[in-house]
Amino acid sequence: ATLCKRAAPLGPMPNEDIDVSNLEALEKYRSFTRYFKLAEKESRKPRWSFVFGYFGFSHFSCNVIFSPFSEEPKTDISLPHDKLLRAKEIKERKQILRENRQNDEMERAARLRTALIPLDEVRAEWEKTSGPFHKQRVAEHCGIFRDLFKGATFTPWVTLRVEYSQEDEHLVPVYYGNMVTPSEASGPPEVSYEADKGSLWTLLLTNPDGHLRETDSEYLHWLVTNIPGNDIKSGKEICHYLPPFPAMGTGYHRFVFLLFKQDCPIDFSEDVRPMPCHSLKMRTFSTFDFYRKHEDAMTPAGLAFFQCQWDSSVTWVFHQLLNMREPVFEFVRPPVYHPPQLKFPRHQPLRYLDRYRDTEEPTYGIY
Repeated sequence: ATLCKRAAPLGPMPNEDIDVSNLEALEKYRSFTRYFKLAEKESRKPRWSFVFGYFGFSHFSCNVIFSPFSEEPKTDISLPHDKLLRAKEIKERKQILRENRQNDEMERAARLRTALIPLDEVRAEWEKTSGPFHKQRVAEHCGIFRDLFKGATFTPWVTLRVEYSQEDEHLVPVYYGNMVTPSEASGPPEVSYEADKGSLWTLLLTNPDGHLRETDSEYLHWLVTNIPGNDIKSGKEICHYLPPFPAMGTGYHRFVFLLFKQDCPIDFSEDVRPMPCHSLKMRTFSTFDFYRKHEDAMTPAGLAFFQCQWDSSVTWVFHQLLNMREPVFEFVRPPVYHPPQLKFPRHQPLRYLDRYRDTEEPTYGIY
């Protein structure tokens, strides 16, 4: 066998560019937040790295692994947004904190635990600042962009409010992944958002998890186009609302509301479904293809989605609306693995023999 000689690595060593003889000259981070952001930024850069002995160092070879840690950059299809100067925003927040610390009444209320926080104002501020980025991260985590836009992503700058009205006059809201039953979503929801006068919008509801035949296809549940402002009823309903019908045994399904902002009136004649449309074949849909067809004239701007699983109302949808037998799925568990039986199983309980008996009769009850 040929011995492998230890040699210097083929790439730079970590911290090789740092002058350890003069550590005082290095840049100070001054806060953990700044250090954390710079560390995250550096971790996304492609690096040369070596792993010594990862597969075991032997006298035959020495393994070197090149591993880029950064992901491929994703296409951003968001609406253009005016970015506030970060320095100005931080300065304003520091000024507010300084005023709050000098407020004796607020300090006394906080100490006595009688301070009241205006949650509506907090939520409104969150919607304008970090809210869109949080929604984008939640949608990314739940695979919305991966399954609907083939990896492209967008920041939902427009707040989309969706609520389902119930018979007892209370509303079931749709947030970002909360649970809504098919019974609660049996009728069209109330949708609202802030829109400029004269603007045009498109509203879409799709299910990427429920197609019964094609894995990568969706079912279109609702499509309203050329909506003037935020008046949904004045828009053109291309495909009427169909209640959710997650089949029994298929777990939770994602139902995604997408709001697109149009640059001009768009001709959606190719996407029109008949009225009523209770054919699953005609409801087959692809958000990616739909967006690619009209991407020059519209941009995704809002997002909301909920999850739901089977309940008794799904049976009614299959029988009465879709006019078909209801499919039922069941998870077939693989047989439990048992190692080969030992002739003399030392230090094993008497129930050890039950694993290898043909009948269900327990061993421990017959002696």
